[in-house]
Amino acid sequence: MASVAAVAAAAGAAWADGDAARGKKLFEECAACHALEPGANGVGPSLYGLFGRKAGEGADFRYSPALKRSGITWSSRTLDAYIADPQKEVPANRMPYAGMPDARDRADLIAYLQSALK
Repeated sequence: MASVAAVAAAAGAAWADGDAARGKKLFEECAACHALEPGANGVGPSLYGLFGRKAGEGADFRYSPALKRSGITWSSRTLDAYIADPQKEVPANRMPYAGMPDARDRADLIAYLQSALK
């Protein structure tokens, strides 16, 4: 159990230590489908208010049944797992994205989102 706690603490620290400036550059790929402004849905939903929101809940966007049933509440941890491999995390979701396998890239992206969505 102690090692699980240590790994979880290290993962949390990775997000806290992410490079938001680098994450902003990484977000350019996400911005093809997602916006940060409220109500600015495109191919993907606006990410405004993402942290703390239940997956599949958001005004004026048609989410996949799989995402609605996922039970996910978005946090740094859940977003990290989802971005790493969206289809593994939520099979049959509609997001056409292969994933971001590099943990550093995900930490940087999440650091940017945390900063931009405050």
